[in-house]
Amino acid sequence: RSLPLLYTKSHQSETDGDWVVIQNTTESLSLSEITKENVKKLIALLCNFRQGSKLQNLTLTNVSVNWNDLMEIFQTVWHSSVEYFNMNNVTQLLNIERYDFNYSGTSMKALTMNKIIITDMYFSQDDLYKIFADMNITNMTIADSEMIHMLCPSRKSLFRYLNFLKNDLTDFLFQKCDNLAQLETLILQKNKFESLRKVSFMTSRMKSLKYLDMSNNLLRHNGAGAQCQWAESLAELDLSSNQLVDAVFECLPANVQKLSLRNNQISNVPSGVAELKSLEELNLASNRLADLPGCGGFTSLQFLNVEMNSILTPSADFFQSCPRVRELQAGHNPFKCSCELQAFIRLERRSGGKLFGWPAAYVCEYPEGLRGTELKDFHLSPLACNTTLLLVTALLLTLLLVAAVAFLCIYLDVP
Repeated sequence: RSLPLLYTKSHQSETDGDWVVIQNTTESLSLSEITKENVKKLIALLCNFRQGSKLQNLTLTNVSVNWNDLMEIFQTVWHSSVEYFNMNNVTQLLNIERYDFNYSGTSMKALTMNKIIITDMYFSQDDLYKIFADMNITNMTIADSEMIHMLCPSRKSLFRYLNFLKNDLTDFLFQKCDNLAQLETLILQKNKFESLRKVSFMTSRMKSLKYLDMSNNLLRHNGAGAQCQWAESLAELDLSSNQLVDAVFECLPANVQKLSLRNNQISNVPSGVAELKSLEELNLASNRLADLPGCGGFTSLQFLNVEMNSILTPSADFFQSCPRVRELQAGHNPFKCSCELQAFIRLERRSGGKLFGWPAAYVCEYPEGLRGTELKDFHLSPLACNTTLLLVTALLLTLLLVAAVAFLCIYLDVP
């Protein structure tokens, strides 16, 4: 069944300014090409869907209206039956000013906004961000919108999920903010954060935070005794694609269970620095490691990824130092196929399939004559790799040669 739509057509009309109907069902409505010419008709339409009606999902795409019209759309949706509101490609936000928004009595659960472009150059930032910071919903996404800041909610917030993907947010976000106690998931991927220490203090007041995505930022941490303070509840942290070095292990949440440090500048995992006793999954792929890290501070580690590092000859005693590891991803490293690597190859045979990607991802890089050979096909004789046996064999051969020469001299009566 379809919803009864007023003022709608199946295609855009440039003469009368009507919108385009993308989807029209009992529970979902998707409209495109909302302009200042037809926004009043849209608001009149939305007024038909008071609380109790069946419309739950509303999507508006290609919206070009001024600030007050946008706020009127939001206000109408807020007191309708809509629970999930999506807006894509919103432009021409002019004349931004203070707006007294009525948040009471809403059915709204989630707001998603993508590509919101503000053309007004002179306005109070608080007038814009306060509207969104104080929304009484559990889920909010504002993505790919060049957003430079977001206010701390002015009262205890209902937010449990916040996604600010691909904006221009910095280390000033949510500093000393006490009103996000229910927040569980925070996604800040592809922004402009620089200080890992400040990020840690940002989370310290988020008492329910479980998942934090800080990937693809500009994060650094140089140690130098700088203290970090993370939310104790934080269980999963993504710090991939930043500018972090070995000192990052001095600034990690104590109770983290899943940690990604993929694509950073880590060359070593310092022993005795980080005591992450709850850590079960660690991703160190695409760094600068020269060997497999130990598990001294990671007693619960079960999954380790060290693919695409600089590991020539992995330590053969890895599984002895990390007995709880169930899967090791160590492929796509520049392996040096030599005697030292034989022990690691034997380790794979004894591990019972713990090496992820074996055998295709494990290929000789050095020496050049063996480049491209899978490790499973690389073999050297025991004699070539046992120095003691090689010396004894050489000595025996020398003695045999001397004895043979002496015998021939005596037999042939050579002076």
